[in-house]
Amino acid sequence: MKQSATLDFRLLFITDRTLSPAPLSERVREACEAGVRAVQLREKDLPGRELFELATRLREETARHGAALFVNDRLDIALATGADGVHCPENGFSPDVAARVIKAAAAGEAKQTVGASVHSPAGALRAQEQGADFITFGPVFATPSKAAWGEPQGLDALELVCRRVDLPVFAVGGVTVERAAACLERGAAGVAVISVVMTAPDVACAVAAFESALGTL
Repeated sequence: MKQSATLDFRLLFITDRTLSPAPLSERVREACEAGVRAVQLREKDLPGRELFELATRLREETARHGAALFVNDRLDIALATGADGVHCPENGFSPDVAARVIKAAAAGEAKQTVGASVHSPAGALRAQEQGADFITFGPVFATPSKAAWGEPQGLDALELVCRRVDLPVFAVGGVTVERAAACLERGAAGVAVISVVMTAPDVACAVAAFESALGTL
């Protein structure tokens, strides 16, 4: 496992506005104020205009606090809003296609990071071969948000993926504060979380707990 200089975070906060007791932009602001350094905008059901407007607001919030913003799947919106990167679902754009589009849009200079979701060691190797800068692997533990991807794969599978690829791996799916350190021990560069921050009564406390468990955010 290697940690890219551009991936200086251990906690990736993935959004799901349906879980938030407050407007999403407020929840992201609270998370960034608490120290979160990376946010993935993942609102698959939003139509293009609404997603663009939301991404624009989140870009402002993350930039204000020095945090990175990755847009799930929508490469056009990532480019249009000046996000720091795009995250490719396993059934979406491949990382190499995303990188080519970014390079063309940036007049030959790739300025965005490309992440990829994977659900197996084979998928992890494929993402690496296609030029992903980092991957999220899961579900590691049981969680409703990742139920569509099958049974939880466990820490042994996470360790196997981390050993097989030479890029940062972020454990996703049912990751709690209590489970975060175990993911690092198995080789993960960090963890990706949704509900534990999205639904937290006190976002600052939730983020602080992860900082303690991970050593840094």
